[in-house]
Amino acid sequence: MPSHSYLATSEWTLDYPPFFAWFEYVLSHVAKYFDQAMLNVHNLNYCSSRTLFFQRFSVIFTDALFVYAVYECCKCINGKKAGKELTEKPKFILSVLLLWNFGLLIVDHIHFQYNGFLFGLMLLSIARLFQKRHVEGAFFFAVLLHLKHIYFYVAPVYSIYLLRSYCFTANKPDGSVRWNSFSFVRVILLGLIVFLVSALSLGPFLALNQLPQVFSRLFPFKRGLCHAYWAPNFWALYNALDKVLSVIGLELKLLDPNKIPKASMTSGLVQQFQHIVLPSVTPLATLICTLIAILPSIFCLWFKPQGPRGFLRCLILCALSSFMFGWHVHEKAILLAILPMSLLSVEKAGDASIFLILTTTGHYSLFPLLFTAPELLIKILLMLLFSIYSITSLKILFR
Repeated sequence: MPSHSYLATSEWTLDYPPFFAWFEYVLSHVAKYFDQAMLNVHNLNYCSSRTLFFQRFSVIFTDALFVYAVYECCKCINGKKAGKELTEKPKFILSVLLLWNFGLLIVDHIHFQYNGFLFGLMLLSIARLFQKRHVEGAFFFAVLLHLKHIYFYVAPVYSIYLLRSYCFTANKPDGSVRWNSFSFVRVILLGLIVFLVSALSLGPFLALNQLPQVFSRLFPFKRGLCHAYWAPNFWALYNALDKVLSVIGLELKLLDPNKIPKASMTSGLVQQFQHIVLPSVTPLATLICTLIAILPSIFCLWFKPQGPRGFLRCLILCALSSFMFGWHVHEKAILLAILPMSLLSVEKAGDASIFLILTTTGHYSLFPLLFTAPELLIKILLMLLFSIYSITSLKILFR
């Protein structure tokens, strides 16, 4: 049962929210027809050709939701720059940038994960907000939060946007909020959606008194400030500076080598460490830094609303802020900004330039996920193909 998914049966115990446990539970009923042995939780490091086939096929099958979400997003794109040829149209270029995104391709189909259908839900919620179908957008995002909690990074953006643009039904001539236009019915409707989705997800664990176990798996602060493969963010620079200062301190005999711990931030292990020279960073410190970083964009979203596109810009900025200052950030979290940025890249030349910089640096940071020698040429060629297409197609679009 999904309630058993959070028991510490192995190092691979589930650390995703309950809806993902149900998703895996459903997959297990299909997987048993391929290879029953893969379902044994004590059968660590098990591998078979049938297991690999099932894993790859299940990722491809669930990507159908991502394909549908891309289709819906393409409806929301402004087609003023449309060329004569199909390949020069913004909607075609956007579909390629999303469906053949290098980062998502290697994370899901080579490294093997189920991010495709999750990002599909996020894109679908964005599309619904563009289409003024706010309730559906809120529902899809609520479900998404209970499938993977990394999307909490952008939850403030959804909350403020829905409150400002859906619960308040009118603005003053200067664009400021008209306070007497507040709709209690709409607030109650949104609250009901969040409550029902949360109750369905967490209710069984609350009844079984297992919520503490679930939250301990979802928020494992003892894993340390950085992931095993560092995300290229502020804390990576902070760790590197601490390492440099410790080396200088040892050379100048300002530090006692016997008091320096043998374990270090550069060991590549997922665990908690203390910095040697610089102050050690706590989860609370990263939370404060993240909140400070996202406040300007949240402020603009409330006081200077610019419709769905303003919401999308704010979402991207919040995703990048969380990536830069969050606790134990995974390198793949950069996709949370890259994929939504694709929508803006086909509408304005300035956004296209930012998109090219973001994808080049962000995708390169994913290289450590594929670390074996046979994968070296594959990841280089795939990234080159995606980068060349992105540059040439966007250049033609805005020529």
